[in-house]
Amino acid sequence: MGWFGVTPPGGGWQGGGWGRGPGGPGGRGGLAASDADLDKTFDWGLMKRLFAYLVPYKGRVSLGFGALLIVHTLQTIRPLLEGWAINEIIAGDTGGLLRVAALYLGAVFMIWMGQFVQVYQMTWAGQQVLYQIANNMFNHIIRLSLSFFDKNETGRIMSRVQNDVNVLQQFLSSGALQTIGNLFELVLIVVIMFSLNWQLAALSWTVIPVFVGMLLIWQQYARRSFRNARAAISAVTASLQEDVSGVRVIQSLGRENANYRQFDEANVQNREANLLATRVSAFTQPMVEVTQAVALAIVVFFGGSLVISGDLQLGFLISFVRYVNIFFDPVRQLTQEYNQLQRATVAAERIFEILDTEQEIKDAPDAIELPNIEGRVTYDHVSFGYVPDVDVLKDFTLDVKPGERIAFVGQTGAGKSTIISLLMRFYEVTGGRLLIDGHDIRDVTMQSLRHQIGIVLQDPVLFSGPIADNIRFSRPDATDAEVEAAARAVGAHEFISRTEHGYATEIQERGVGLSVGERQLIAFARALLSDPRILILDEATANLDTATETVVQRGIKQLTSGRTSLIIAHRLSTVRDADRIVVLEHGRIIEEGNHQALIDERGLYYRLYSLGFAQAPAADGRATLPDDAAPTSGHRGRPATSS
Repeated sequence: MGWFGVTPPGGGWQGGGWGRGPGGPGGRGGLAASDADLDKTFDWGLMKRLFAYLVPYKGRVSLGFGALLIVHTLQTIRPLLEGWAINEIIAGDTGGLLRVAALYLGAVFMIWMGQFVQVYQMTWAGQQVLYQIANNMFNHIIRLSLSFFDKNETGRIMSRVQNDVNVLQQFLSSGALQTIGNLFELVLIVVIMFSLNWQLAALSWTVIPVFVGMLLIWQQYARRSFRNARAAISAVTASLQEDVSGVRVIQSLGRENANYRQFDEANVQNREANLLATRVSAFTQPMVEVTQAVALAIVVFFGGSLVISGDLQLGFLISFVRYVNIFFDPVRQLTQEYNQLQRATVAAERIFEILDTEQEIKDAPDAIELPNIEGRVTYDHVSFGYVPDVDVLKDFTLDVKPGERIAFVGQTGAGKSTIISLLMRFYEVTGGRLLIDGHDIRDVTMQSLRHQIGIVLQDPVLFSGPIADNIRFSRPDATDAEVEAAARAVGAHEFISRTEHGYATEIQERGVGLSVGERQLIAFARALLSDPRILILDEATANLDTATETVVQRGIKQLTSGRTSLIIAHRLSTVRDADRIVVLEHGRIIEEGNHQALIDERGLYYRLYSLGFAQAPAADGRATLPDDAAPTSGHRGRPATSS
């Protein structure tokens, strides 16, 4: 953005906020640091919070739970009915065999009905929970202070909103209830086994302590591996989102192969993390199978001896063998569900980490609505820094009169856009006061504050949808006539009329397909339609060619007319018409006045103007120099174009 931009520590405007805080690319923090901490202790209290989402649907959950208990009860007595039938066959009792067969068919039918009710009710409840959690996360994220987005990559946030929420939905709709059902089935099996023959049941249970010990050892590795897998997919999502968003820059610099290698590195880590989690999961099945085989061998040997001695009927031995088999079915399912539980616990802690992130800047409990303002802005000994002990603004004092046009000039890092960020209360001042019409902005609601301030950025953000909807973004109730009037006022109507469907023309995300100037004019129309008393232009003409800038300058004049305007720009045509130009250096005002007065002073403004600013075209398309300033040759001595 040249020497009129802003660069808080780590970068400039990042799609919705200024700056990249200490947790950005320059330092690992925020969600990235959390993802990297694989050894943190899980707070099981989070599961209570998770199940609280099911409370509003307790009727359906209860119905599903009741159906589940019926299903597991009937499934558990089936081996007993089978053994009873064998005993009736051996006894030659046809009537008894018929009764058992009727009971068996009735149980199968009830199981089918119960499974339908269980699956439908719990899936319905799970979808409601998914909807609620996703809504809560979006509503919370959209209100978080910009410092949160400074520290965290968009892809990592998206991964938690999408991937982790889906993991929880799967767990709540089936896994959690199925776990309870399997535990209930285990208890019922144990009761039946001991009722058939307690000695044989006790012998078959000798393998359980060994199995539990192995499971406890396994789970120590499981949570770490699953946590690593969730972190890896976050890194992949972050890389993908960043590269897709910056694909034009990647292609323009010929970095396709380099960025592919970077993505491949993240993708390989994701693959390896998931393979490790798979290996950990795969260990549980052989562990169950071996335990089951040993228990079955014990039952067959000792149970067979009891049948031979006449102490146990053959049918009930067969039932006993079946119970040993089906005993390990819920155990096997529980190990799989435990894998799912591990994934769900990791997903829960990642989701609640965001939901528990405090909004650093929020309305005071006694905040009032900011009344309609005239537009006086007062920076009263304001200090601010993005990181502790590093001030960007130091004891900054400035009074802007209602309707005055102020242009901020200074080198990169001078604090220009920081001044704007503080006015919008994207960040909180660390010293002094910032007043609008005498009201400290910390004493008024943020919505009433921002409703009376309009912003046009260097790279205006447009959203997918009709052009008209983008213009009325801040005033959804605006009529078509008001939308068109705003577009005409800033010079956007002509190009909009040339589009296929005029104001109903659909534009893609971020205005892809429109020129920079066209996007900027739509942003001007949007700002004008909101009718703000204070207007902010942050490098609004930085990316425009001379011809387009001439059109845009007319829009700026219409937009700023009668409004307090704070302007950051490196174009002469934008700055020279300002009522006052404020020259900043290291967060302090070092010069102040109109264009000609500052040229006559021959201070920093004069030097910057002579080196680079003078090269900017005026509204008539011609570059101008002060009469006694020597022109520079080529780009020699011009400042960098980043801010």
